[in-house]
Parts: sequence; structure tokens; C-alpha cells
Amino acid sequence: MSVSDSSRRAFLRRAGALSMLGSATPWAFNLAAMADAAAATSANDGYKALVCVFLQGGNDQANTLIPFDTPSYLSYNTARPTLALSQASLQATALVPAQALPDARQMALAPALAPIKPYFDMGKLAVLLNIGPLIQPTSLADFRAHRVALPPKLFSHNDQQSVWQSYAHEGAQTGWGGRLGDLFMSGNGKAAFTCVNLAGNAVFLAGDQSTPYTLDLAGPAPLRAADGLMYGSAACSDLFKRVVTQPSSTHVMAQLHARTMRRAVDAQADLSAALASVPRLSTPFTAGNRLAAQLQMVARMVAASGKLGLTRQVFFVTLGGFDLHDNLGSQHSILLGQVADALKSFADATNELGMADRVTTFTASDFGRTLSSNGDGSDHGWGSHHFVLGGAVQGGRFYGALPDAGLNGPQDIGQGRLLPTMAVDQLAGALGTWMGVSSVDQRALIAPHLSSFDPQVLANLLLPAAPSAS
Repeated sequence: MSVSDSSRRAFLRRAGALSMLGSATPWAFNLAAMADAAAATSANDGYKALVCVFLQGGNDQANTLIPFDTPSYLSYNTARPTLALSQASLQATALVPAQALPDARQMALAPALAPIKPYFDMGKLAVLLNIGPLIQPTSLADFRAHRVALPPKLFSHNDQQSVWQSYAHEGAQTGWGGRLGDLFMSGNGKAAFTCVNLAGNAVFLAGDQSTPYTLDLAGPAPLRAADGLMYGSAACSDLFKRVVTQPSSTHVMAQLHARTMRRAVDAQADLSAALASVPRLSTPFTAGNRLAAQLQMVARMVAASGKLGLTRQVFFVTLGGFDLHDNLGSQHSILLGQVADALKSFADATNELGMADRVTTFTASDFGRTLSSNGDGSDHGWGSHHFVLGGAVQGGRFYGALPDAGLNGPQDIGQGRLLPTMAVDQLAGALGTWMGVSSVDQRALIAPHLSSFDPQVLANLLLPAAPSAS
């Protein structure tokens, strides 16, 4: 690698770090994701997008997907008597999957998730059972004997958020969403918008070439000094723009800064124009729900994708507050209600746009939580249950192995913490394949441990999109 290439990559990563600094540096948000990259091989299947919905704090899976048949419910209720939802409250959200669970077990969504149950019933919402970071298949005996490699720093919030998103502990430089962006950005007309972050600090969308474009809930952050607002003088704004975008210096870093600033100015103008050119959605998104507001902007970006010449995008949105060591009974249902409300509106919006089979949404979180109660909440765990939603999803079913409903089962490493039986790599591999990742080497970039796991577990999760009509 040349000094120039090395400097360029280092600058882009620093530019990515600037994008995490918040509203104090709005003009610095979108300085990268401009370099060409070798695109993954894909058929002429039009636009596709992935949306990661990250539930920050560690979602309590035991009160998200709940045992409903009487023997399993009794085991669940015994394990967390102060937190268990009533069996009667689950009647309306009991799931009837296309493929029955073993031993005639039945599961129900939390009542707060009722708004998304119709998508399960129509086969467009799938449930991933006991998924989490793994390096290799791991049994309870393996875990107790310390005879297999484990993900780093289990049960730590910051580290496990990073491990879910990048396979490495806090401080990782790239995430698997960003690596997907690296593979596809050269196929996008406006490569700056390959990876779009509406949620602030996250490694998920950072790649070697692609850097997340940070987007405000209301649209692209204005470049105030360059858009006619500098001291109220158009002349000052024009002068500033010329100074920061003219590549007149002989220093490689100064030249790169000028080119990046030029692209940032152009990107802001391009996106503003594209968003203004598409009709407003008629699908309602609930005011005051921050996750819904993020997904509403994602829907607007999807609507504008054709204007921007985009064929592949990856988005990242979040909702916080899930670290419920206390007040789980009162707060968890409120949070799940916000998630369900936002996901339903977003799915409805993709249907309105005629893009439902082009957009796949999945949930993720730091980790699951203990099945046992600490009295008023639950503590940090490992494996969890998650959802995949979209028109291409073969839903109405469960994927993976359902853990025991009570304590001391073969997946219980202590206090009902679940040892995952499905790896994040398996999900990343399935989503990457749907996006168009075709070679073993490309797949290894986004799912480095995939070869150690059964690829068939999620092989039928997603249907290929129909060929593009254009």
C-alpha cells in the first residue's frame, strides 16, 4: 500500500469519527464515503436496502417472545414470578407458525408487539431464536470447560454492542454493515449515501472505504457556513466555500480535505433536492416516537433512491432504554410498543412505495437478559430473540432452536442467561447473500465465522427480489 493510500484511509476513518461528534459539527458529518470500491457481483435485480434497528441496553427477550402453552408458561412463570406477563394477556398475540415448533410448544409476542403480529400472520415477519455473537458452535459443556474461543468481554454493554456490529470489542474500526457498503458502493450513482446512520455513534456502518453518512431526522444537516448563512453574507459563504473546496495545496492531506469538502457540499445539495422531489408519504408515523421518526426518514430515503442512482443501501437506527435492571414491568412494554409502532409504520410505508420486497429490516441488541429476576428487572445476558421483517422475508415461522422455557436448561449458563445457538454471522451471511454477496471471500468479509456454522439454518430466510423492470 502506498503512503498516499495509507493516508487516505486514515483520513477517511478520522472523518468517520468526526461524524459521531454531534450537532456541534454539522458540516463535518458527511465528509466521506466517496471512494470507489469493487462492487459485489449481483444480478439486475434493482434496489435493495437493509435496515438495522438496534435496541440499545440489551432487550429482555423473555418478555418479548413468551411461552404460551401451559407447561412452558408454568416454567417461565416459575423462573420470573415478579416479571412474568399473565398467560391471559397473551391470548391475542399467540403465534401460529407455518411450521409447528417441536413438542407442540407455543409462543406469543408480548402484548405491546400486537401491531406487528399481522405481518407474522401474512408471512412477512420471521422470528430468530436465541441468536448472539459466537466464534464457533459452543455447547454448555464447552463453555464451562473453557475449551472453545468465546466472543470478547461478554456482558459488557459497549463491547457487546460492538461485537454484534463488528465481531470485535469496543474500539473496532469497521462493522459488517460498512463492509457490505464497501462491496456495493461503486455500483451506486451517489456513493456517499451507501451507508446512512440516523442514530449517532455506531461502528456497524464503518467500512474500509465506506463511511456512514449521518442524517438528521429532518433531512441532511445544513452546511451553514456554505449555504448563504455565514454572517448573513452570501459573499462570505461563497468565499468560505472556495477556500475549503479548492485543491490548490501540494500536501496530500490538504488536497484530500478539499476534495472531501467539495463532495460534502455536493452531497448535501443532491440529497436535499432528491428528498424534495419525491411525494410525501401518506403512511402515518407517530409523533414523539424517536424510532418512528428515524424510520420515517429511512422511508423517505428509500423513496428518493432512484433520484440518487442508488442500488444498494444499509441503514442504522436505534432506540435506547432497554437496560432495565429496574422497572422492567412498567417500562419494557412501553419500549416494545414504540418498536412495534415504528416497525409497523415503516413496513406500511414500504408497501405504499411498492418497495416492500426491496427492504429488509432486522432487530439487534447488545445482548439478551437473565430469565431469572433480580426483583424488579433482569440482568445482562447473552443470546436473545430477534425479528426480520420485509416483503422478501419468508416469515410466519421461527428460525433456530427454541431454548427451554425455564431455568437450568442446556442453554442456561447461569440465571437463565442463554448460550446462543445461532450466530450473528449466520444472519449477516443470509442478509449479505440477499443483497448480492456471491463469493466465499466476499461473504467472509461480512461474516468471518460463517464457515464454522450450518449455512442452511437461514438459507430460506429471504426470497430473491424479482428482476428490475427498468
